[in-house]
Amino acid sequence: MNFVIKQCRKCMATVHVLKEDGCDIMCCGEAMKELVPNSVDAAFEKHVPTYEVKDNKIYVVVNHVMEEDHYIEWIAMHHDGGDSFVHLKPGEEAKTVFDYVPGATLYSYCNKHSLWKCDVQ
Repeated sequence: MNFVIKQCRKCMATVHVLKEDGCDIMCCGEAMKELVPNSVDAAFEKHVPTYEVKDNKIYVVVNHVMEEDHYIEWIAMHHDGGDSFVHLKPGEEAKTVFDYVPGATLYSYCNKHSLWKCDVQ
C-alpha cells in the first residue's frame, strides 16, 4: 500500500487516499494532484522530519517555525500496517511520538512548502 496525498490546486483541500483505483478525485471542478514528497532540505527553514528511536518508540521532530501563517500542519508515519497522523497547530511544537516500525517512512506537511519525507532505519 502506497502513501498517497492529493491536493486541490484551487482551494488547497488535501486528502489522504486509502486506496487508488485509477479514478480522479475531483475538487473545485478539477482533478486533484498527487503531492510528491521532497527529501532533500534546501530551504532555510527545515522541513524534513528527523527522528530518534528509544524504548521501541520513534520520537519525531521537524525543526521548523510554527507561526500563524507558516507551520507544519501534520506529521505522519507510513508502514505496511497502516498510517498514523498527528495534526498540529501554530504555536505547538512540530514533534510527536509513534511506535517504532523499522522500514517505515515519516512525512511532514508544511502549509507553504508542501510534503517532505525521510525513511526510518
